[in-house]
Amino acid sequence: MWPVHTWLPDAHVQAPTAGSVILAGILLKLGGYGFILFNLPMFPQASQMFTPLVFALSVIAVVYTSLVAFRQTDIKKLIAYSSVAHMGFVTMGIFAGNETGVQGAIFQMLSHGLISGALFLCVGVVYDRMHTREIAFYGGLTARMPWYAAIFLMFTMANVGLPGTSGFIGEVLTMTGAYQVSTWTALVAASGVIFSAVYALTLFRNVMYGPITNPALENITDIDKRELLLFVPLIIGTIGLGLYPNAILDFTGPSVEALTTAYRAAIGG
Repeated sequence: MWPVHTWLPDAHVQAPTAGSVILAGILLKLGGYGFILFNLPMFPQASQMFTPLVFALSVIAVVYTSLVAFRQTDIKKLIAYSSVAHMGFVTMGIFAGNETGVQGAIFQMLSHGLISGALFLCVGVVYDRMHTREIAFYGGLTARMPWYAAIFLMFTMANVGLPGTSGFIGEVLTMTGAYQVSTWTALVAASGVIFSAVYALTLFRNVMYGPITNPALENITDIDKRELLLFVPLIIGTIGLGLYPNAILDFTGPSVEALTTAYRAAIGG
């Protein structure tokens, strides 16, 4: 959460690819898990009291860190700031305190684990070959790495929240849940979707399109079978949950309904 997020980009930059995947896919979700497991059921009145503060921190995370991401020159750092922005949707959905918001937060955490983990793997692919993550070093990779470019594009669009991907479902549900509580919070958070499209598509354009101006990229090779095998389950999960979100929502629905019903009863809502 903003403003206690500043360790995350540095941790991602220093971590190996596998460490970044574990950090993005699992460890970042522990905070959200704690909010759902402890805050709402055990401290409902305190949670309600701090809801305006958490909403404010959430929209700052969504908007401000998206703007910071746009200014990054390191691919990994950009994706790390993107993670902070997307976790803003999670906290916003949880503290909405209704079934739609909490369902969206849980779904967003699962979706973010797939998408962000895949993006860090994409960074790892080119880093293993070139040993640099500087955006300015790359350009024109579609000519040398067409399969890699296609996979990177798919997860970039999922990160933006393209309909048909899991990223769309989580963002829509969390914003819908927040809208039922605070219209302005949802509207400001919705602007984060636009900002995420700006920095994500700008990154993709700078790395993938244009002429190859760096001679070191002339002999770069496309992804191999081992790397492709890593992406296949993430692709299936991202598209599958985007097309059939009820695979998760039906499973978590009864627990979320019980949680939110008890929460609303405790705060007199």
